[in-house]
Amino acid sequence: MERLKEILNKARERNLMVIGDAMLDRYVWGVVSRISPEAPVPIVEIQRENSRLGGAANVANNVRALGASCSIACVIGNDGFGIELRDLLASQGIDTEGVIRDSQRPTTVKTRVIAHNQQIVRTDKETRDEIDGRTENAIIDRALAGMETCDAVIVSDYGKGVITKRLLSELIPRGRQKEKIISVDPKENHFRNYKQVSLITPNQYEAGAAMGRRIHDEVSLHEVGWEIVYLLEVDSLLITRGEDGMSLFRNDRTYRHFPTVARHVYDVTGAGDTVICSFTLALCAGATMEEAAEIANHAAGIVIGDVGTAAVTPEQLIASFQSTSECL
Repeated sequence: MERLKEILNKARERNLMVIGDAMLDRYVWGVVSRISPEAPVPIVEIQRENSRLGGAANVANNVRALGASCSIACVIGNDGFGIELRDLLASQGIDTEGVIRDSQRPTTVKTRVIAHNQQIVRTDKETRDEIDGRTENAIIDRALAGMETCDAVIVSDYGKGVITKRLLSELIPRGRQKEKIISVDPKENHFRNYKQVSLITPNQYEAGAAMGRRIHDEVSLHEVGWEIVYLLEVDSLLITRGEDGMSLFRNDRTYRHFPTVARHVYDVTGAGDTVICSFTLALCAGATMEEAAEIANHAAGIVIGDVGTAAVTPEQLIASFQSTSECL
């Protein structure tokens, strides 16, 4: 417990930069008491609405919730949702100088309609086309400038067009040269462009798809895991496995599995954001790979107990470790 507190205290002194696909997560909450006469669908009587930070913006929000400083490089549209997203970032103390407005793209918005804690439907407003050259130049310039003062870079790739091959080809070598921690929450279509990053955190499906096979047991898990480590020359690979926890592969041929500590699973939305944030920040604070993975495992167990995207605080992490210890 003292070691955990030491790491969390040091984390408050760190500064991280997040680069990637920021989005606005909108939630429409209501109740269902009847079926529409127009079609066999439920009628949701809306009781309240709210917005949260999603995607790369949720990663940045998790960094701030753990007490560290954070800047973000992302793209928004020239629309009301973009203004709302930028204002939400600023309200959490996140440096928004790298928020680039592109009038040719909409702000990515995911709207979830929830009744009785059950998601009824989700609507997405987005484009998956890669950003144009002007916007790409602006993101690269901001990313390289931010690297000068940050302790680590988190690449949050949701496949919405902000993370490009050229961005990665300039960002990763510069980060390695400056001995910065570079962590990636990946998408399959860019998988081979993440070569030589410090950490990559695919879920089980993404890891298998990237290698052209399905992970269905421990044998296939290890085959895929070690293949990724050597193909990409990464320092470490953390495969998240849902209710089966997460598995850490390191380039020194060491492996460790972390069983899930979640007691209740309500919503896995944003869990990957919390994992990569808490793992990276713990590394910046001097944690070993295994310590960082353990902290990330507890952080994920906390957020999936809430409906919608959520952020974890140091106090919640301490309580989770204490609770687990008491159960042993």
